[in-house]
Amino acid sequence: MADNSSQVPTNRLSRFGGLASLAGRVAGGMLAEGARQLAQGNRPSSKSMLLTPANIKRVADQLAHMRGAAMKLGQLLSMDSGDLLPAELTELLARLRANANPMPAKQLAQVLRQELGEQWQQYFADFSFKPMAAASIGQVHQAYHDNGDKLAVKIQYPGVKISIDSDVDNVAYLLKISGLIPAGVEYQSLLNEAKIQLKNEADYRKEAVYLQRYQQHLTSDAAYLVPQVYTDLSSANILIMSYVDGEPIESLQSAAQAEKDRVLELMFSLFFRELFEFKLVQTDPNFANYLYNPHSKQLVLLDFGACRDYSEQISNGYLALFKGACANDQPAMEKALTTIGFFSQTILPEQKAAVLNLVALACEPLRQTQPFDFDQSDLAVRMRDAGTALSMQQNYWHSPPADALFLHRKIAGLYLLAARLGARVNVRQLLDPYINQSIIKQEAYA
Repeated sequence: MADNSSQVPTNRLSRFGGLASLAGRVAGGMLAEGARQLAQGNRPSSKSMLLTPANIKRVADQLAHMRGAAMKLGQLLSMDSGDLLPAELTELLARLRANANPMPAKQLAQVLRQELGEQWQQYFADFSFKPMAAASIGQVHQAYHDNGDKLAVKIQYPGVKISIDSDVDNVAYLLKISGLIPAGVEYQSLLNEAKIQLKNEADYRKEAVYLQRYQQHLTSDAAYLVPQVYTDLSSANILIMSYVDGEPIESLQSAAQAEKDRVLELMFSLFFRELFEFKLVQTDPNFANYLYNPHSKQLVLLDFGACRDYSEQISNGYLALFKGACANDQPAMEKALTTIGFFSQTILPEQKAAVLNLVALACEPLRQTQPFDFDQSDLAVRMRDAGTALSMQQNYWHSPPADALFLHRKIAGLYLLAARLGARVNVRQLLDPYINQSIIKQEAYA
C-alpha cells in the first residue's frame, strides 16, 4: 500500500503560499479549459471552466495536504451550503469529506515529545504509528495504556491553531476570486463564526469537557456508548480516550430494516434530547462521528469538538417552530423564527413567505404521524430546489443566525443519513412528548 503521508505546513507563510499557488494553478486550468472549449466552438462559462476534474482534484488535494481550518472550512461548506452557496461549490468541495493525508512518523513523534515529554513512550505499553483515521484537525492512533487499557489517541496537527484565522480568510479569498460566491452574499458573519467554531474544535481540553458532559447526560441510557477520557494524559493538543468498538454507521445499509429504523430512531431521539433537555448539541453531521456495535446494539458517539450550548430562548424557539409546523400554523412559525433570530434584516413579504415555505418543507417528517420513509422521499431534492428558488428568484441571500445554521447542518445530516440507510422513522412520535410538555406548562401558567 502506498504511503500517502505528507508533512503538515506549520507556518502561515507556507500555508498561504500553498493556497496562492493553488489559486494560480486553478486559474491556469481555467484558461486551458476555456481555450479547449473555444476551439470546439463553444462559449465557455466561468463555472464550466472552473469545475473540471483536474481543478476539483487540485483544490481537494491541496486542502487535504494543508489539513486544519483550510480543509475543515471546505468540509463545512460542502456539507450544508445549499442555502448559501451555489451547487457547483458543493460539488467542488465534496471530495473533502474523505480522509486527510496523515502526518509522517517523524513529525508525529515530534508532536508526542512536545506534548508528553521526551519519554512519552512510558505512558503506553504499545503505540501504533499508523493512524486509524486522519481528518481535518487531527489523526487518531490505537495504543495500549501501561495498565492494559486499549486506547484511542487523538493527536492534533501542528500549526492548526495559529493558522485558523488566516486559513479561513485565504480559503474565502480563493472562493471569492473563483466567482462561485455571488457578489451579493454577505458571508463574513459565517466566516467569523467558522473561526470561533474551529478554535473550539482545536482545543482538545474543551472537547474532553463536552465528552464528559455527554457521559453524564447518557449515563443511565445503555443504548448509547461514549468513550472515557484519560484527563491525566490529555492536553489541548492530545486527547486520550478509551477505545470503543463499532462498525461505520454506513455498514447498516446491509442490515435488516428494523435495525436501520431503530438506529435512526436513536439518532433523532438523541437530537431532540440535545436540543430540548441538554441544551447542548453536537452539530457536526459527519457520518464518521458515529459507529454502531451490532453485538451490544449500541450507537457509539465519537468526536465532540463541534458541540454548542443553546440558550433557553433558542431551545424554546425551535420547539415552538416545530409545534407550529406540525399544525401548519404560519403565524406561529413566523413568531418562532423571529425569536430564534431570523428576519432581523430587511425582508420583502414574498421573501418571508418563501422562507416560511422552506422551513415548512424541512419539517415535513414532523407532520406525518406514521413512520416517514426517507428512502422513498424526494424531500432533499425539493428542499434544494426551494432553497435555490429563494436565493435566485427571490434574490434573498441571507445567512441565518449562527446557532440556527449549525443546528440546520445537524438536521440535514440526520435526513441525509436516514435517506442513505433507507430508514423509516416516526419522527413525530419522538417529538410529541416535548410538544405535550410545553402545552402542559402553558396551561399551568394560564
